[in-house]
Amino acid sequence: MQLSKRDSVTLYKFRKMLEELERKQGRGTELVTLYIPPDKAISDVISYLRQEYATASNIKSKQTRKNVQDAIESAIQRLKLFSSPGPTGLVIFSGAIPQNGPGTERIEVYHITPPEPITTFLYRCDSRFHVELLKDLLREKDVYGIIAIDNEEAAVAVVKGRRIAEVKSFTSGVPGKHHAGGQSARRFERLREMNLNEFYKRVGEHANEIFLQYPEIKGVIIAGPGPTKEVFAKGDYLHYTLRKKIHLVDTAYSGESGIREAIAKSSDFLREIRLVEEQKMIQNLMNEITRTDSLAVYGEKQVRESLRKNMLDTLYIIEDLDRVEIILKCQNCGYEEALTLSEKEIQIEIPKKLSEKCPRCQNITLTVKESKMLIDVLISEAEDMGTKVELISQEHEMGEMFKRAFQGIAGLLRHRGKY
Repeated sequence: MQLSKRDSVTLYKFRKMLEELERKQGRGTELVTLYIPPDKAISDVISYLRQEYATASNIKSKQTRKNVQDAIESAIQRLKLFSSPGPTGLVIFSGAIPQNGPGTERIEVYHITPPEPITTFLYRCDSRFHVELLKDLLREKDVYGIIAIDNEEAAVAVVKGRRIAEVKSFTSGVPGKHHAGGQSARRFERLREMNLNEFYKRVGEHANEIFLQYPEIKGVIIAGPGPTKEVFAKGDYLHYTLRKKIHLVDTAYSGESGIREAIAKSSDFLREIRLVEEQKMIQNLMNEITRTDSLAVYGEKQVRESLRKNMLDTLYIIEDLDRVEIILKCQNCGYEEALTLSEKEIQIEIPKKLSEKCPRCQNITLTVKESKMLIDVLISEAEDMGTKVELISQEHEMGEMFKRAFQGIAGLLRHRGKY
């Protein structure tokens, strides 16, 4: 399986595949995990596996010995399909997976092309497949720090892929400027400046504490109304490694509202962050809905109808869509019916449906023919039609709004006025 980090559907499938591999369990040490770095020759790996095959002959249990050797041989046969590991390496999973209790094991083999180069060779026999290294490659590596500050309040946050994380808010407690004249005013201003400096130090200390947890942080956005952000940026408040990465943004707000505004106004600076891409997608969808000749469609029924007619250019789906498509079939006359239900609704509606008469032959012979997650069904239908699919995370404000307003399913048509 090939992975592109820019493709939300491929990422979803990759993550789902790792979850499925992680759930598989074998007996004893019958599952083989093999990580091959780009600079390792396939012939050398096959030779290594041949040695492991010979060593496995010493396993006392006849069944375990057979399963381990079959797993190794299957891995060798899969490796023979490749002339090299490729630029990022190759990962093989092979093993005897019980299908229905002891004695029902069947050899299953999977190969994966990592999204980034793997650096170490790993061979392991265990009762499970080791996917930790691949899961680590899925970690969001584009991390930015954000500070939204004025003289009254500030907020510090981390933008990590699709998430705004570790938000902390502060108030300065510093009063506004003193308008009276004389020595009293000057003394007041000196005290005010001292208090502001303490406030900036406090914000800087917390920002350092949070941001320095992320050595991969790409930049620090300092935002806010007025000149406070410039004063803070020029001061000695942030760690020297962070001061090299500062990007200033004018916003109407400080605090948590300023954080969200700073993200919206820093799209060029944050262009690699998936969060910004998704926010733009949802905003574009919202803009379309207000037009009289709108390209937007939403709701499962309308979206699927336009998809079947090959009228949909882009399909948007919330990534954690809690809907399942159930196909009911009559064992007597072959009648079929499709239902879309939530996980909770299935527990109530399906037993009720199975106790009803078939609408065609009037016999109580309905059974569940098939059950699939709706997100997988929609992706498959869209791929058949050549429709682009974008999966939207619920881990940000716009994603939550998309799920509430459109039940997590919407799309844009290919042409205006065609629906």
